[in-house]
Amino acid sequence: MRLSTITLGGLLLAACAGPAFAQDTAPPKPITVTGNVTLTSDYRFRGITQSDGDGAAQATVNVNSSTGLYVGTFVSTIDDKVSLPGYGGAEVDLYGGYTKSFHNGLGFDAGLLYYYYPGGDKGVNTDFFEPYASVSYTIGPVATKVGVNYAWSGQKGLIDKDDNTYVYGQAAVGIPGTPVTVTGHVGHTKGSLGYVNLSAGDDSYWDWSLNAEAVGGPFKVGVTYLDTDVSDATVPALGGRFDQKLGRGSTVLGYVGFNF
Repeated sequence: MRLSTITLGGLLLAACAGPAFAQDTAPPKPITVTGNVTLTSDYRFRGITQSDGDGAAQATVNVNSSTGLYVGTFVSTIDDKVSLPGYGGAEVDLYGGYTKSFHNGLGFDAGLLYYYYPGGDKGVNTDFFEPYASVSYTIGPVATKVGVNYAWSGQKGLIDKDDNTYVYGQAAVGIPGTPVTVTGHVGHTKGSLGYVNLSAGDDSYWDWSLNAEAVGGPFKVGVTYLDTDVSDATVPALGGRFDQKLGRGSTVLGYVGFNF
């Protein structure tokens, strides 16, 4: 999802295996609802700002089944003047999938994500689907994950209706004796959503980030350093969307949130 990886990233749909205790444990609830509300100083999607470098309000709600099936939504405010002209003031991501954790530390997650922009201008094609899949492995305090998101060609919300592939890897480790988890992330975009690098004669780019997050009770606070290798040159094309640097370079952002 447009979770800087968010933030994301993303981060939201992964399942991590843990030790099993067969005795004196209550059976899992058939349905659970979880979520969070977050304020962030900049909304980045795969390294590119969606809020023109300004703050954004975000919320997530997940409905999880004990069978491993889940559905959910992520909502964020966006900038529709510079970052996403004509897209309206909000992004709504709808998703559903299946996740499974194994006692050897392995986990699997797959589903379908839909990017929806309810306030988009008439005649501006914005929405598209993106299937995703990931494999995770947890050992002790270290959780790793590799995944891929693929948006098939022909969808009107994609530049030139081209397809797009995003592959990524990340690792997270909890610092012993503290509520802090540090996560490193590297991703590669190729295709329609690589448009931001057209000035370099390329439709692909890398993004990377390092995040530190502390959780206490229902509250969380975090700081993220992130960067991309997108060219600094501008492309005065496609309605002027590339006339500015779009926050494509290195930055440090902060966020606070409430989990429920």
